[in-house]
Amino acid sequence: VQLQAFGGGLVQSGGSLRLSCTASGRTPGYYGIGWFRQAPGKEREWVSSISSSDGSTYYADSVKGRFTISRDAAKYTAYLQMNSLKPEDTAVYFCAAGDPMGIVIAAANSQAYDYWGQGTLVTVSS
Repeated sequence: VQLQAFGGGLVQSGGSLRLSCTASGRTPGYYGIGWFRQAPGKEREWVSSISSSDGSTYYADSVKGRFTISRDAAKYTAYLQMNSLKPEDTAVYFCAAGDPMGIVIAAANSQAYDYWGQGTLVTVSS
C-alpha cells in the first residue's frame, strides 16, 4: 500500500487546514488510517486515527475538539480537518495505514501501522 499525504501549508493562528491521505496499491480500503506529526526537535506523536472496520475515530487530547478525522471509502482517502490551529500544531504531518483491529486496540501506537506516507508540512504562525 502506498500513501500520499498533501494539504499542508502556512496558516495563521486560529485558521484551518484540511489534510488528505490517499491510499493506493493492494486492498487500500482494508486499512485504517492514522495521522502522526513531528515538530522540529521533538519526537513523533500520534494525532488521530480512524478505523476502517466500523469508522471509529480516536483523538489525542491535544487536538480533541479542534481536529476531525474522516474518510471517503470510495476514494480510498482519509482527511484531517484542522480548525483553531495553534503555533504548537506546527509540524510535519504523516499518515499511516494499519490493520483495522490493530488500530481499534492501539490507535496511538506507531507499531500498529504498517505503511507510512511522506510528510506534509503544516506551519501555524502566531
